[in-house]
Amino acid sequence: MPNSNEHIVSSYEDELTELARTISEMGGLVEKAIANATEALIRSDTELAMATVAADKRIDAMQTQIDEMAVSIIARRQPMAQDLRLVIASIHVANDLERIGDMAKSTARRSTQFEGITMSSQFKNGLRHMGELVQRQVKLALDAFAGRDKNIAVDVVERDTDVDALYVSLFRELLTYMMEDPRNITMCTHLLFCGKNLERVGDHSTNIAEQAYFLSTGKTLTADIEDLKREQIKS
Repeated sequence: MPNSNEHIVSSYEDELTELARTISEMGGLVEKAIANATEALIRSDTELAMATVAADKRIDAMQTQIDEMAVSIIARRQPMAQDLRLVIASIHVANDLERIGDMAKSTARRSTQFEGITMSSQFKNGLRHMGELVQRQVKLALDAFAGRDKNIAVDVVERDTDVDALYVSLFRELLTYMMEDPRNITMCTHLLFCGKNLERVGDHSTNIAEQAYFLSTGKTLTADIEDLKREQIKS
C-alpha cells in the first residue's frame, strides 16, 4: 500500500498535469475561434460570426478556472523551481489566450458589418493568409509550452515579423482604397481593426512563446537574445 507521502506526491503531480491539460484545452478553443472568426470575415458569414462571439464565454470561463487552479496550487503545495515556473507561466499563458479569444470575438463582430459589400479576391487572400499565419503562431507557441521546447519558442518569436509585415501591407492597401473612394472608408475602417486584431494575435502568441522559453530554461528570451547580440558584437 502506498504511504501518505506517496499519495501526496501523486495528488500534486495530478494537479500539475490537470493544469497543463486545461491550458491545452483552452488553446484548442482559441485556435478554433481564430479560424472561425477569419472565415466569418472572409465569407461575411453572420451565423458563424455569432457562434464565435458566443463561444468566447467558454474561453473566459477557462481563464478563470486556470487562475483558480494555479492560486490553489501555490497556496496549498508551495511549489518550487520548475513546478513554480509552470504554475506562474500558466497564469500568463491563460491571460494571453483569453486576449486572443477577445481578438477573435472582435473580428467576428466586425465581420457582420460587411453584408452586401464585396471584397476583392486579392484582399480576401491576404486576410486568409494572415489568419493562417497567426493560427500557426498560436499552435506552435502552445506546442512549445506543452513540450517545454525552447527552440520552437524562439522560432515563434522570429516568425512574428512575417505577421507584422503582412499587416503593414494590408494597411497600405486599405488606405489606398479609402483615398480612391470615400465611400470605402467605413468598410476599410472595420477591416483595419480586423487586421490589427490578427496582428495582435501574433503578439500574444509571442508572449506565450516567451513563457515557454522561460519554462524550459528559467531565463527570459529577451535577455538571452540581448546576451547573444553582445557576444556577436565582441566577436
